[in-house]
Amino acid sequence: MKRETMINAALLLAMIAVPLWAYYAGKPFTITLATKVAILALAGVGLNIALGIGGLVSFGHAAFFGLGGYTMGILASHAQSYSPLFNWPFLFEGSQNMLMIWGVTILVSALAGLIIGLLALRTSGVYFIMLSLAFGQMLYYFAISWPAYGGEDGLSIYVRNGFPGLNTLDPIQFFAICFALLLLALFFTHRLMNSPFGLALNAARQSPLRAATVGVGVFRLRLVALIISAIITGLAGALYADLNRFISPTMLSWQTSGEIMVFVILGGVGRLMGPLAGAALFIILEQVLGPISEYWHIYLGAMLLLVVLFARGGIIGSLAKRDAAHE
Repeated sequence: MKRETMINAALLLAMIAVPLWAYYAGKPFTITLATKVAILALAGVGLNIALGIGGLVSFGHAAFFGLGGYTMGILASHAQSYSPLFNWPFLFEGSQNMLMIWGVTILVSALAGLIIGLLALRTSGVYFIMLSLAFGQMLYYFAISWPAYGGEDGLSIYVRNGFPGLNTLDPIQFFAICFALLLLALFFTHRLMNSPFGLALNAARQSPLRAATVGVGVFRLRLVALIISAIITGLAGALYADLNRFISPTMLSWQTSGEIMVFVILGGVGRLMGPLAGAALFIILEQVLGPISEYWHIYLGAMLLLVVLFARGGIIGSLAKRDAAHE
């Protein structure tokens, strides 16, 4: 556990050091990549609560990720059109306010998590997987058939949303916002894991029948976990749309759900920093192998296969075990 703590600290220090170096070296693209890692890791943290702690294998988390993105895009598009409803001077300074967007995103994502959870959590195993996937695909095709907000072509947001006291168009300042949210999510997850709620949820993951026998409300625990997971993943979607200043139905697709799950599996399911390690590795592989071949996902698939077969704890778990073995 001590070794894993050191590995976690090293990851966080690297996440701070790389964009700071890029800032002083005049490499804004590297800062943007670090921002993308922070946002995708945040989405992975959301899934890790449902999957790693709650044991809920969800192939529909892109539904929450995309809903967060579309919430941001819809609000921002109305702000750009100077709608009186969204252009209040005390909330906005020429663009949409991130704090307000995050508040709406939390409500939308929580509602989606509640509705999906109430229906999907009545099943388990492969049935839950298929239901979560079905909800995600329903929203995906709804977005494609919604011409008011771009339909299949997506919707461009020409001005990045504002944050009080910061210039969000400055890459390093926008990175600071995303990284701060990631730190808050990681701190919350750490507290959740060690709380009575988290311990009960983990017990329900290991043996639902035994947990129910001692009076644990398994359905209620899983529903709350899914709602929390949806909120965090939805916030990541809003930030991702803000980063790209663009939303599209791709954010809701099953491929996006798969990528978020890959982050968690590569880094380590149930490991606090697993999503961050997995997202960082994914972006590194994309930048290194992408220019070599457009089929670079083959190498990612091979690496994922090796992790599943020989490193069940992911990158974090493997490093921690290896260090412990040398002691």
